[in-house]
Amino acid sequence: MDDKTILLVEDSRQDEALILRALKKNNIGNEVVVARDGAEALTLLAKPDRPLPQLVLLDLKLPKIDGLEVLQRIRAERRTRLLPVVILTSSTEESDRLRGYSFGANSYIRKPVDFTQFAEAVRQLGLYWLIMNEPPPPGREA
Repeated sequence: MDDKTILLVEDSRQDEALILRALKKNNIGNEVVVARDGAEALTLLAKPDRPLPQLVLLDLKLPKIDGLEVLQRIRAERRTRLLPVVILTSSTEESDRLRGYSFGANSYIRKPVDFTQFAEAVRQLGLYWLIMNEPPPPGREA
């Protein structure tokens, strides 16, 4: 991974394909690294010799380690605590949204069922998090 990479943590191949299609449709050409479960995501983020991604797109309902626990572990580590994490989920549970923000999510987005709406959500997400947002300076963990 390099600092322009997106880490997509998604176990559904269908949702992965939709997300990748929406990124491509909106000319978001960042490399996307896919982790299919929470354990794999944490392993990728723990490699000290690899730069962190620019953004993590995190599903909540994941095998091995669920998304909320992944988020808690990201925020608990000095190296990753400032990493932008956007929860991208189909969950409509208020408790998931509340816990996501409580654990330090930067944003919570529900996956729209309609592809046109979904593509627009991904376009806005890419515009903000990959172009407009100013990340913390590298090596300056709080």
